Amino acid sequence: MTTVAAYAAPAPKAPLERTTIERRDVGEFDVLIDIKYAGICHSDIHQAQEGWGEAIFPMVPGHEIAGVVAEVGPGVTKYRVGDRVGVGCMVDSCRECDNCKAGLEQYCTGGSGMVGTYNAVGKDGEPTHGGYSQKIVVDENYVVRIPDGLSLDEAAPLLCAGITLYSPLKHWGAGPGKKVAILGMGGLGHMGVKIAHALGAEVTVLSQSLRKKDDGLKLGADHYYATSDPETFEELAGSFDLIVSTVSAPLDFNACLGLLKTRGALVNVGAPEEPVALNLFSVIGGGKTLAGSMIGGIAETQEMLDFCAEHGFGAEIELIRADQINEAYERVVNSDVRYRFVIDTATI
Repeated sequence: MTTVAAYAAPAPKAPLERTTIERRDVGEFDVLIDIKYAGICHSDIHQAQEGWGEAIFPMVPGHEIAGVVAEVGPGVTKYRVGDRVGVGCMVDSCRECDNCKAGLEQYCTGGSGMVGTYNAVGKDGEPTHGGYSQKIVVDENYVVRIPDGLSLDEAAPLLCAGITLYSPLKHWGAGPGKKVAILGMGGLGHMGVKIAHALGAEVTVLSQSLRKKDDGLKLGADHYYATSDPETFEELAGSFDLIVSTVSAPLDFNACLGLLKTRGALVNVGAPEEPVALNLFSVIGGGKTLAGSMIGGIAETQEMLDFCAEHGFGAEIELIRADQINEAYERVVNSDVRYRFVIDTATI
């Protein structure tokens, strides 16, 4: 076991504080990673505050991890010391169910499902701890390579925000000739704009206000509308092949579904804590699809990283010290970040 410094929430809704945690010894197929940067995802806040249900404490959040390999187990074949690598939202799965075999480890149906990078229990029976720490030990099959064309700090948020948008955009066919709307212009949404644009789609941002319009257009959006303006829903009725909602607050789904073309799809990657209401005729009329998507598998995550490197972009970030985490949490809740906080773990 190795003792490392970390930032943890000691209890639900409690401020995060510096502490130490134990990392397991490097096993045969394990990779020890010196964490360089860790992104702050809204999911970290939901879980640290038990917004999505009972959680495990003390909790070290963080599932947007970028670092360098420091040690490998004797059976490791994919990585060597010095490699630039990342870890996303999961560190294990059953590996035997149909979904795992199909590269959809995030939807693992074996055992207790996929093992989250934090707020989960590993196969060793111990709680998992995330990236707000100096080091992490992960099985090589759940580690991805960060291409040289991406800086580690801008790559870190891709391990959640990037793959969370890349997967549904690819699955639902975003590309030339398709009109795609990204609902919400935050940490997830700004990556959706970049990726949809790079895929060749005509991209529209639907944001509560026009406050970030200049940013949206600069990042690749063709159009930008405010959802707070009722005329938006009239003007854009029946416009889109695909809408990806990144919003983690309750929406008027009936109004949003009205923006779709016949047989269009509204895909949710934002996860509100509260239930939402839906009139099923909003789906039935027009043969529309209301769907969800959760991150992506390991192979698809690697594909996404290579895609971003090929097109020359990472996330838009604000680098912070570890002692600024609690302030950053407040700013995320208030939508006061452009567009992803990333912790410099050297400051832990």
